[in-house]
Amino acid sequence: MSRKEEFERERLNALVSQEANLPINRFFALNSQVYEDGAPPKKTKELLGLVASLVLRCDDCISSHLVQAKDLGVTKEEVVEALGVGLVAGGFFVIPRLRRAFLLVSELWS
Repeated sequence: MSRKEEFERERLNALVSQEANLPINRFFALNSQVYEDGAPPKKTKELLGLVASLVLRCDDCISSHLVQAKDLGVTKEEVVEALGVGLVAGGFFVIPRLRRAFLLVSELWS
């Protein structure tokens, strides 16, 4: 995820927060809280989110989880294995997202 995309995501999240009702704001808060350290550590949760995002075919989510994983010290090998799990779970439909994920992996872990 480029710095421009990160800025755009932050700007749009701020807009949602400003205009949203209580249920929407609660959902956004829950999304942040679920990735905090807990029984599985943050880095494991980011890998779980990455797999789910790959299966659900959300490019924005995949990029976000990859950036967070990198920032948390997840290794390239751990990410590649998680992407393999996502491919098996999602099948052929995830291949276009898998390709883009590997492009970002090559940029982040170069």
